[in-house]
Amino acid sequence: QVQLVESGGGLVQPGGSLKLSCAASAASGIIFRIYTMGWYRQAPGKQRELVATITSVGRTNYEDSVQGRFTISRDNAKNTVYLQMNSLKFEDTAVYYCSLGPGEYWGKGTLVTVSA
Repeated sequence: QVQLVESGGGLVQPGGSLKLSCAASAASGIIFRIYTMGWYRQAPGKQRELVATITSVGRTNYEDSVQGRFTISRDNAKNTVYLQMNSLKFEDTAVYYCSLGPGEYWGKGTLVTVSA
């Protein structure tokens, strides 16, 4: 069983920045570096949507609304994936989840609230 633990969420003003982290449990025995990792988000009353992915070789992909504002990265030595979020907007408010696979395993999420 793989455990993914997100952190870094919080309250931020529009235009601000946050950096999310997601650590995969080393005890699970997974070879973290071979997996594509993804960040998803779910806003109140909406379906969960893909935000960004990063492959095992570092190839990234972004949802259109975050392109140029968010950056996904990974540190395989730490079994961790990051999401740097800049120029945050009200509509970025959501619970952010990381996923290994993606879609095979999920974290419990971290809440990001963008509010003045």
